[in-house]
Amino acid sequence: MVRLTRLIIAMPKRVLLGAFVLIVVCGAYGATAAEHLLAGGYSAPNAESARADKVLDETFNRGGIQVVLKLDGPDGVDISRDPTAKAVADNIIRDLDTNEHVQDQILSVWTHPALDSALVSRDRTSTLIIVALEGGEDLAPARAAEIDEEFTGERDGISIRVGGQALVYSQVNEQTASDLLMAEAIAIPITFIVLIFVFGGLIAAALPVGIGIISIILTFALLRAIGSVTDVSVFALNLTTALGLALAIDYTLLLLTRYREEVDRGLERPDAIVATLATAGRTVAFSAVTVALSLSALVLFPQYFLRSFAFAGLGVVAVAAFSALIITPAVLMVLGDRIDALDARKPMRRLLRLPPPQPREPEDTRWYRLVQWVLRRALPVAAVVTIFLLVLGAPFLSLRMGFPDDRVLPGSASSHAIQQEIRDGYEDDLSSAITIVVQGPAGPESLAAYTKALSQVDDVNSAGSSAGTFVRGEALAPGSPDDSRGDVHVVNVSTDRDPTSDAGMQQLDALRAVPAPEGTDTLFTGLAATTDDTVSSIFAHTPWVLAIIAVATFVLLFLFTGSVVLPLKALVLNILSLSATFGAMVWFFQEGHLDGLGTTATGTLNATVPVLLFCVAFGLSMDYEMFLLGRVREEWLKSDRTREANDHAVALGLARTGRVITAAALLMSIVFAAIAASQVSFMRMFGVGLALAVVMDATLVRMFLVPAFMRLVGRANWWAPPPLRKLHDRFGLSEEVAEGLPGDGPPGPQRTHEKDRAQESSDDTQTGEVASRGR
Repeated sequence: MVRLTRLIIAMPKRVLLGAFVLIVVCGAYGATAAEHLLAGGYSAPNAESARADKVLDETFNRGGIQVVLKLDGPDGVDISRDPTAKAVADNIIRDLDTNEHVQDQILSVWTHPALDSALVSRDRTSTLIIVALEGGEDLAPARAAEIDEEFTGERDGISIRVGGQALVYSQVNEQTASDLLMAEAIAIPITFIVLIFVFGGLIAAALPVGIGIISIILTFALLRAIGSVTDVSVFALNLTTALGLALAIDYTLLLLTRYREEVDRGLERPDAIVATLATAGRTVAFSAVTVALSLSALVLFPQYFLRSFAFAGLGVVAVAAFSALIITPAVLMVLGDRIDALDARKPMRRLLRLPPPQPREPEDTRWYRLVQWVLRRALPVAAVVTIFLLVLGAPFLSLRMGFPDDRVLPGSASSHAIQQEIRDGYEDDLSSAITIVVQGPAGPESLAAYTKALSQVDDVNSAGSSAGTFVRGEALAPGSPDDSRGDVHVVNVSTDRDPTSDAGMQQLDALRAVPAPEGTDTLFTGLAATTDDTVSSIFAHTPWVLAIIAVATFVLLFLFTGSVVLPLKALVLNILSLSATFGAMVWFFQEGHLDGLGTTATGTLNATVPVLLFCVAFGLSMDYEMFLLGRVREEWLKSDRTREANDHAVALGLARTGRVITAAALLMSIVFAAIAASQVSFMRMFGVGLALAVVMDATLVRMFLVPAFMRLVGRANWWAPPPLRKLHDRFGLSEEVAEGLPGDGPPGPQRTHEKDRAQESSDDTQTGEVASRGR
């Protein structure tokens, strides 16, 4: 770190010129990133429902994503008997039949009269034409948008609108691109204004925003490159924008604050930059690694929607950290004192006749007084805050996860509006139908018996196969020969149960429990089966993700602090804080309190949101943990290692970082609040959840729980077994300040405090006794 910093400040203009060229090239390449990314990726590719869809596609040219064309006729006219409507429908079906991406079995009331209850509304004034598009979640959305553009309008007095799941994906993609621009338009100017008040100078305020924009530009280019070799979700761009701004502001804020401290200590500009990067820069590096590891765990999930956030997270964290650590020292070297030029606070002070601010010692700040208050009341503060967070997290116990449907979009979106009309005005909803692929030698009699048994399951409207259509066990109509190809058969089950509800899941289990024809295997697909497979896949992979995050965090915090107690404390407090966030998410978005903050509550949370939110929020909370513990440990290493010294180190560490952490949390919450303005419901959940997590972590956890915990544990905070202590002495890194000015060789942070470490090792036995006594 030190050698790199010295190299940068030796040729700062060259560094900035190289960065400018890289930004221009990557900006041109990454500008069209959204066009090369995909809108799906929620389902597990190797799940049972995905295998069923593959068989349907390859054997029957079915199983694609549904598109619905809704035809509305004049009031009081039975559209199914209207010759004008039939002529319009025949023309539409003829055009659809020539579309190479439309799969077999275009459903309409004129070609499939047995489906009248599902294809004609109760008032008989509207009807549906249903088709399936090949190409899966990757290609079908764009093809649905083409159908929407071609057919939406009015023909001979018949209104035509397009909806369906494929168009939902398309409109989500379009809405996300619009929301991304809106988020940037909200977040960037507001954060700049807040940074002016934090730093005073316009130039100093512009540096964090500039590095944030650079991080976004470079990561967009990286995601486009990754998207050329593997599937990447378009929603990764939203995370890139949020984290790019948030982390760049965090890191630059920490570096600039430390730089000012070093200048105030009397160091010359080059020495102050070196000291800053050797201390705060090391904290930034550790923080970036911790956040990156938390997000990288998402790569274990088979859904590319979640994996995409791992790609985006790793990319933006690395770019933000490198940009802050390379561009910041170069800018400081070039600008020098001009970094504080154009102080916007001076005119305001003159206008209000306020005296100029006076430098204060950390012990004279309100942060120090706050921590002293907490330390004197450590036990009651810890108990009250913990109980409060547990109460907030209680709704999380009723979490129900589901699959995103049209209701992720605002009610004004055509795909949402049409599907809601179908839910309200039609007897049956084919989007909730369950399709069963039967593989094996099933004769007509055994297939008929199986279809009949399926029709007798509670709340099943009908079941149909090549052996016949049955309603509540009674044969209604002959089957379609197209539903069997050799030893592969299709059974379609119509139901009016919500496929994402508990009742829908129970019905799916009941259908799966029906014995299949002897010698055959069955594969279930449809929205209910896909939802069940997705939730099961996420639950199956989540323990491994949590284990990786926990182990990686523990190891990194141990290397950073030399303690085995502080990493455990961080894990427990972070989980406690996040449980409160998840409780709020369930209360708002699943149960619909406060009208779901402007979203449509469906009784479930998108299955991908909780785990995604956990990984991102956990990594960000460790960001602040590093900021605080770096300064606390620095003060601890300079102390005499007594119980009082521990308390003083905690108070002084928070006094030195409280303003930075609070400002960073405020700015980060502004960025996430901009995402919460999204019209896509699960992105709004994501933004609200992260904003809540950041605010609670920076206030309740950092200001109250952390100092209370460290007071209660005392010197044992710094305890580690002797073998691990030796390991840390050899490999550990932490933010430590060299005494005196940096010299020509490697500065003190890597060579100093060897005496302190020796003393720390000699105190192991005594500290262990302290830990065993619970002091």
